[in-house]
Amino acid sequence: MTIVLDASMALAWHLERTNELEAGLARQALKSVTLYGALVPALWYPEVANGLLMAERRQATNEDKIAEFLIDLAQLSISIVPASSVAALSRVLALGQSSRLTAFDASYLELVQQTGAELATFDRQLAEAARAAGARVFGDPV
Repeated sequence: MTIVLDASMALAWHLERTNELEAGLARQALKSVTLYGALVPALWYPEVANGLLMAERRQATNEDKIAEFLIDLAQLSISIVPASSVAALSRVLALGQSSRLTAFDASYLELVQQTGAELATFDRQLAEAARAAGARVFGDPV
């Protein structure tokens, strides 16, 4: 099944999670993306880039490791789904207001609602908002 992939999950493929259950979930998500692909909102690439920059500044990674990660990321079938209408932006705003999410996180939730895909995230507030909206979160029991 195709998933909506948020930046926190993708970054976990590069920046190892300290919690073993989370690390295992990240590996499962990578396997799913490898097999079925992923959908992302247009802001996903800048979010991933920002996460990599912040990790590099904390010395949790370096330029060489980032370059390798970007090569690996380019091999995956990740499809950008732009918010191409005022209606989509209105839905993002409404979700942000009702769920107390940032517009960035609400963009992931809006994409989940529009596609029926499950959400792969480590953002607890976003995951809870998705569950509250009736969406599936990757790794939840069926």
